[in-house]
Amino acid sequence: MAVLKVIEILSSSSKSWEDATSRAVKKAAKSVNNIKSAYVQSQSVTVENGKVAEFRVNLKITFAVG
Repeated sequence: MAVLKVIEILSSSSKSWEDATSRAVKKAAKSVNNIKSAYVQSQSVTVENGKVAEFRVNLKITFAVG
């Protein structure tokens, strides 16, 4: 039987939601082992002068414990 844990991570990128997601997983993998999946819970952007300035994602990262 596998035991899994879920953590929530917020990430941002000036390029895209995909880049923000990749950056979050890469950063989490530095301190969390056995990452199994990432679920994008929500996406948003910040706007400056009528243009998208930053893409933001809220992720749920699932990893195996023990």
